[in-house]
Amino acid sequence: MDKAGHFWGAFQESKGGVDALKLTGLSEKQAIWLGSLTGILLQTPIEILDGYQASYGASVGDLVANTAGSAAVLAQQLAWREIRIQPKFSFHKTRYAGLRPEVLGNSLAERALKDYNGQTYWLVVDVAKFLPKENKYPKWLNLAAGYGAEEMVYNDPDANRQAGILNYGYPLQPYRQYYLSVDWNLRAFKTRSKVLKTAFYILDIFHLPAPALEYNNRKKWRFHGFYY
Repeated sequence: MDKAGHFWGAFQESKGGVDALKLTGLSEKQAIWLGSLTGILLQTPIEILDGYQASYGASVGDLVANTAGSAAVLAQQLAWREIRIQPKFSFHKTRYAGLRPEVLGNSLAERALKDYNGQTYWLVVDVAKFLPKENKYPKWLNLAAGYGAEEMVYNDPDANRQAGILNYGYPLQPYRQYYLSVDWNLRAFKTRSKVLKTAFYILDIFHLPAPALEYNNRKKWRFHGFYY
Protein backbone atom coordinates (compact mmCIF):
# COMPACT_ATOMS: atom_id res chain seq x y z
CA MET A 1 0.00 0.00 0.00
CA ASP A 2 2.83 2.36 0.87
CA LYS A 3 4.58 1.79 -2.44
CA ALA A 4 1.33 2.34 -4.34
CA GLY A 5 1.07 5.67 -2.55
CA HIS A 6 4.58 6.65 -3.59
CA PHE A 7 3.82 5.71 -7.20
CA TRP A 8 0.57 7.72 -7.15
CA GLY A 9 2.23 10.78 -5.62
CA ALA A 10 5.19 10.86 -8.01
CA PHE A 11 2.92 10.25 -11.00
CA GLN A 12 0.55 13.10 -10.19
CA GLU A 13 3.41 15.50 -9.40
CA SER A 14 5.10 14.69 -12.70
CA LYS A 15 1.82 14.99 -14.61
CA GLY A 16 1.28 18.40 -13.08
CA GLY A 17 4.87 19.38 -13.87
CA VAL A 18 4.48 18.50 -17.55
CA ASP A 19 1.16 20.34 -17.86
CA ALA A 20 2.57 23.42 -16.12
CA LEU A 21 5.71 23.57 -18.26
CA LYS A 22 3.66 23.23 -21.44
CA LEU A 23 2.13 26.61 -20.55
CA THR A 24 5.48 28.38 -20.12
CA GLY A 25 6.52 28.52 -23.75
CA LEU A 26 8.96 25.63 -23.62
CA SER A 27 8.88 23.21 -26.50
CA GLU A 28 6.66 20.18 -25.97
CA LYS A 29 9.70 17.90 -25.82
CA GLN A 30 11.40 20.03 -23.17
CA ALA A 31 8.20 20.26 -21.13
CA ILE A 32 7.76 16.49 -21.22
CA TRP A 33 11.30 15.62 -20.19
CA LEU A 34 11.72 18.30 -17.53
CA GLY A 35 8.18 18.02 -16.19
CA SER A 36 8.43 14.26 -15.84
CA LEU A 37 11.29 14.74 -13.38
CA THR A 38 9.05 16.70 -11.00
CA GLY A 39 7.89 13.66 -9.04
CA ILE A 40 11.43 12.44 -8.45
CA LEU A 41 12.67 15.94 -7.52
CA LEU A 42 9.89 16.46 -4.98
CA GLN A 43 9.96 12.98 -3.45
CA THR A 44 13.72 12.37 -3.20
CA PRO A 45 14.38 14.97 -0.44
CA ILE A 46 11.73 13.22 1.68
CA GLU A 47 13.52 9.89 1.21
CA ILE A 48 16.83 11.48 2.17
CA LEU A 49 15.31 12.88 5.38
CA ASP A 50 13.79 9.47 6.15
CA GLY A 51 17.26 7.98 5.84
CA TYR A 52 18.37 10.02 8.85
CA GLN A 53 15.40 8.94 10.99
CA ALA A 54 16.04 5.96 13.26
CA SER A 55 12.37 4.99 13.18
CA TYR A 56 12.18 5.04 9.38
CA GLY A 57 15.46 4.64 7.52
CA ALA A 58 16.06 4.93 3.80
CA SER A 59 13.90 2.75 1.55
CA VAL A 60 15.04 1.48 -1.83
CA GLY A 61 11.45 0.40 -2.49
CA ASP A 62 10.21 3.97 -2.02
CA LEU A 63 12.81 5.31 -4.44
CA VAL A 64 11.88 2.68 -7.02
CA ALA A 65 8.16 3.48 -6.65
CA ASN A 66 8.83 7.22 -7.02
CA THR A 67 10.91 6.66 -10.13
CA ALA A 68 8.31 4.32 -11.62
CA GLY A 69 5.57 6.93 -11.11
CA SER A 70 7.53 9.62 -12.92
CA ALA A 71 8.62 7.18 -15.62
CA ALA A 72 4.99 6.22 -16.28
CA VAL A 73 4.21 9.87 -17.08
CA LEU A 74 7.26 10.20 -19.33
CA ALA A 75 6.47 7.01 -21.24
CA GLN A 76 2.88 8.03 -21.99
CA GLN A 77 3.79 11.57 -22.95
CA LEU A 78 6.43 10.31 -25.36
CA ALA A 79 4.13 7.64 -26.81
CA TRP A 80 0.80 9.51 -26.96
CA ARG A 81 1.52 13.15 -26.00
CA GLU A 82 -1.16 12.72 -23.32
CA ILE A 83 -2.10 10.63 -20.28
CA ARG A 84 -4.38 7.69 -21.01
CA ILE A 85 -3.73 5.51 -17.96
CA GLN A 86 -3.23 6.97 -14.51
CA PRO A 87 -3.33 6.04 -10.83
CA LYS A 88 -6.01 7.59 -8.61
CA PHE A 89 -6.68 7.59 -4.88
CA SER A 90 -9.75 7.19 -2.70
CA PHE A 91 -10.27 6.96 1.07
CA HIS A 92 -12.95 5.99 3.57
CA LYS A 93 -12.88 6.09 7.38
CA THR A 94 -12.32 2.79 9.20
CA ARG A 95 -12.72 1.58 12.77
CA TYR A 96 -9.08 0.52 12.95
CA ALA A 97 -7.65 4.03 13.27
CA GLY A 98 -9.29 4.33 16.71
CA LEU A 99 -7.12 1.48 17.99
CA ARG A 100 -3.87 3.39 17.34
CA PRO A 101 -4.76 7.05 16.65
CA GLU A 102 -1.17 8.15 17.33
CA VAL A 103 -0.05 6.04 14.36
CA LEU A 104 -3.12 5.78 12.13
CA GLY A 105 -4.31 9.35 12.71
CA ASN A 106 -6.81 11.35 14.73
CA SER A 107 -8.27 13.83 12.27
CA LEU A 108 -9.75 12.90 8.89
CA ALA A 109 -6.73 14.40 7.09
CA GLU A 110 -4.30 12.37 9.21
CA ARG A 111 -6.25 9.18 8.68
CA ALA A 112 -6.34 9.70 4.91
CA LEU A 113 -2.55 9.89 4.97
CA LYS A 114 -1.75 7.22 7.58
CA ASP A 115 -4.59 4.68 7.77
CA TYR A 116 -3.84 2.23 4.98
CA ASN A 117 -6.99 0.28 5.86
CA GLY A 118 -9.11 3.05 4.36
CA GLN A 119 -6.97 3.75 1.31
CA THR A 120 -7.63 2.37 -2.15
CA TYR A 121 -5.36 2.94 -5.13
CA TRP A 122 -6.82 2.70 -8.61
CA LEU A 123 -5.40 2.31 -12.09
CA VAL A 124 -7.78 4.16 -14.40
CA VAL A 125 -7.99 3.69 -18.17
CA ASP A 126 -9.37 6.51 -20.33
CA VAL A 127 -11.18 4.18 -22.72
CA ALA A 128 -12.27 6.86 -25.21
CA LYS A 129 -8.66 7.83 -25.96
CA PHE A 130 -7.93 4.31 -27.21
CA LEU A 131 -10.84 4.36 -29.66
CA PRO A 132 -11.18 6.06 -33.07
CA LYS A 133 -12.16 9.73 -32.82
CA GLU A 134 -15.55 9.10 -34.42
CA ASN A 135 -16.56 6.59 -31.70
CA LYS A 136 -19.66 7.24 -29.60
CA TYR A 137 -18.25 5.91 -26.34
CA PRO A 138 -18.98 8.41 -23.49
CA LYS A 139 -15.76 10.31 -22.81
CA TRP A 140 -16.75 10.88 -19.17
CA LEU A 141 -16.79 7.14 -18.38
CA ASN A 142 -13.50 5.38 -17.61
CA LEU A 143 -12.68 1.91 -16.30
CA ALA A 144 -10.80 1.40 -13.04
CA ALA A 145 -9.04 -1.47 -11.26
CA GLY A 146 -8.41 -0.93 -7.54
CA TYR A 147 -6.20 -2.34 -4.80
CA GLY A 148 -6.56 -2.11 -1.03
CA ALA A 149 -6.02 -4.00 2.23
CA GLU A 150 -7.56 -4.23 5.70
CA GLU A 151 -6.97 -5.32 9.31
CA MET A 152 -3.58 -3.58 9.54
CA VAL A 153 -3.06 -2.02 12.96
CA TYR A 154 0.39 -3.27 13.99
CA ASN A 155 3.30 -4.30 11.80
CA ASP A 156 4.04 -7.17 14.19
CA PRO A 157 1.67 -10.10 13.38
CA ASP A 158 1.32 -11.19 17.03
CA ALA A 159 0.51 -7.68 18.24
CA ASN A 160 -1.94 -7.30 15.38
CA ARG A 161 -3.74 -10.53 16.25
CA GLN A 162 -3.93 -9.59 19.93
CA ALA A 163 -5.38 -6.17 19.13
CA GLY A 164 -8.20 -7.86 17.27
CA ILE A 165 -8.92 -10.35 20.06
CA LEU A 166 -8.96 -7.63 22.74
CA ASN A 167 -11.17 -5.24 20.79
CA TYR A 168 -13.29 -7.36 18.46
CA GLY A 169 -13.12 -10.88 19.86
CA TYR A 170 -11.20 -12.31 16.91
CA PRO A 171 -7.59 -11.96 15.65
CA LEU A 172 -6.75 -9.36 13.03
CA GLN A 173 -5.07 -10.84 9.97
CA PRO A 174 -4.29 -8.44 7.10
CA TYR A 175 -5.72 -9.34 3.71
CA ARG A 176 -5.71 -7.85 0.21
CA GLN A 177 -8.69 -6.48 -1.70
CA TYR A 178 -9.12 -6.10 -5.45
CA TYR A 179 -11.75 -3.96 -7.15
CA LEU A 180 -13.28 -3.40 -10.56
CA SER A 181 -15.19 -0.17 -11.02
CA VAL A 182 -15.98 2.75 -13.28
CA ASP A 183 -14.42 6.19 -12.99
CA TRP A 184 -15.93 9.59 -13.72
CA ASN A 185 -13.73 11.62 -16.09
CA LEU A 186 -14.69 15.15 -15.03
CA ARG A 187 -12.20 16.72 -17.43
CA ALA A 188 -14.30 15.43 -20.31
CA PHE A 189 -17.01 17.94 -19.42
CA LYS A 190 -16.45 21.14 -21.39
CA THR A 191 -16.70 24.47 -19.57
CA ARG A 192 -15.45 28.01 -20.06
CA SER A 193 -15.10 28.56 -16.32
CA LYS A 194 -11.47 28.63 -15.20
CA VAL A 195 -12.60 27.83 -11.67
CA LEU A 196 -14.38 24.67 -12.79
CA LYS A 197 -11.49 23.66 -15.05
CA THR A 198 -9.11 23.97 -12.10
CA ALA A 199 -11.48 22.06 -9.82
CA PHE A 200 -11.87 19.27 -12.38
CA TYR A 201 -8.09 19.09 -12.81
CA ILE A 202 -7.52 18.70 -9.06
CA LEU A 203 -10.35 16.20 -8.60
CA ASP A 204 -8.90 14.16 -11.46
CA ILE A 205 -6.28 12.71 -9.10
CA PHE A 206 -9.03 11.11 -6.99
CA HIS A 207 -11.35 8.22 -7.70
CA LEU A 208 -14.83 9.51 -6.90
CA PRO A 209 -17.55 7.26 -5.41
CA ALA A 210 -18.92 4.72 -7.88
CA PRO A 211 -20.30 1.16 -7.98
CA ALA A 212 -17.56 -1.44 -7.53
CA LEU A 213 -17.08 -5.21 -7.54
CA GLU A 214 -14.65 -6.45 -4.87
CA TYR A 215 -12.75 -9.72 -4.55
CA ASN A 216 -10.81 -10.83 -1.48
CA ASN A 217 -9.83 -14.22 -0.07
CA ARG A 218 -12.07 -13.78 2.99
CA LYS A 219 -15.52 -12.93 1.69
CA LYS A 220 -14.73 -13.69 -1.95
CA TRP A 221 -16.95 -11.54 -4.18
CA ARG A 222 -18.80 -8.47 -2.88
CA PHE A 223 -20.72 -5.76 -4.71
CA HIS A 224 -20.63 -2.15 -3.49
CA GLY A 225 -23.33 0.11 -4.88
CA PHE A 226 -21.47 3.24 -3.78
CA TYR A 227 -17.79 2.59 -3.06
CA TYR A 228 -15.21 5.22 -2.17
